Amino acid sequence: METQQKLIYFDNASTSWPKPENVYTFMTDFYRSTGVSPGRSGYELGIEAATLLDKLRLRLTKFFGGDEDASERLCFGYNATDALNLIIPGLLKAGDHVITTEVEHNSVIRPVNTLARDGGVEATFVPFDGAGFVDPDDIARAIRPNTRLVIVNHGSNVIGTIQPVAAIGRICRAHGIPFALDVSQTAGVVPIDMKAMNVDVLAFTGHKSLMGATGIGGLCVRKHLEIRQVRAGGTGVNSEYPYQLAEYPWRLEYGTINMLGVAALWAGQEWLATQGIETIHAREMALARRFVDGVREIPGVQLYCCDNLENHLSTISLNVGELDAGDAGLRLDVKHDIATRTGLQCAPLVHKRIGTAARRGTVRFSIGAFNTDAEIDTAIAAVSEVASWAASR
Repeated sequence: METQQKLIYFDNASTSWPKPENVYTFMTDFYRSTGVSPGRSGYELGIEAATLLDKLRLRLTKFFGGDEDASERLCFGYNATDALNLIIPGLLKAGDHVITTEVEHNSVIRPVNTLARDGGVEATFVPFDGAGFVDPDDIARAIRPNTRLVIVNHGSNVIGTIQPVAAIGRICRAHGIPFALDVSQTAGVVPIDMKAMNVDVLAFTGHKSLMGATGIGGLCVRKHLEIRQVRAGGTGVNSEYPYQLAEYPWRLEYGTINMLGVAALWAGQEWLATQGIETIHAREMALARRFVDGVREIPGVQLYCCDNLENHLSTISLNVGELDAGDAGLRLDVKHDIATRTGLQCAPLVHKRIGTAARRGTVRFSIGAFNTDAEIDTAIAAVSEVASWAASR
């Protein structure tokens, strides 16, 4: 019987996999022993669950450089998309202007466009340059008297570039404009300091480099910023009050918390603390450079925005010859057991800017903490085979 080849996974920008072993263990043990709603009754297990939840709020607030004396403003939801759908309509109203960029994910593009179409909001999408970076001066030039929000994707999920958010944050602070940051791709990879970067609110998700489970994420709000409520529901607190509570975290936190996700995020924080995010990132980037150096020499391979891998994530997009990106990714999967992400990766403006929209996107290799040199070498050989196959068609 033929032995099935082990899958080589390069889709970590979507969901990191596998997780550290301690994440699996802690999730299982916690949910077996303490898998109840946190703090909604006075029994011991509920108090234990609430204790872990409150400890995680403080730990993540510190991790993001937020206001540690206001850790209740770390509010949990499903993921970054969920958080962004609280932030964007919670800070904008008819007549307001928002500045964002062409490097954004649809989790920003679609809420902004919806408000522009239906809510009387004006929007400016600032382009990025040929290397994949937004010029902070372009943000400054886009500011109008009615600009009420700047929102930027910290790290691109397509081309891997890390934007100069500290410089953008200084511009926003000088003009008194709230600055929101989407850290879906960077949380757990590069240091984030909301105070140093002048970030007023950020959106995060747990299932990528924070090493948590799917279905958990949220937002961290600085204590000088207020976000309007756009939802209402159960909180388990002051149930007789007929409206959503104004106090944090309930102001922006709705229904029963995903405690299995909370447990995973806690364990992910433990693992990141032992490894060091700078060490993890350095290792991932060494693998990314090995991959780029290898595939760059293959005839027919086109790489995007990775001539210089400084200020970059280990996310690399490419195309092979004249192949449709989906066809190239399918051959990598079927012939080589290599999992990539093909298509527009929920970031259509990036593909329009780099000229890949017409060929239905790119093949994205997103390298993670558990990939190896051997897997990189196998991937280089596989891309070479796909390129030879494409040239012979």
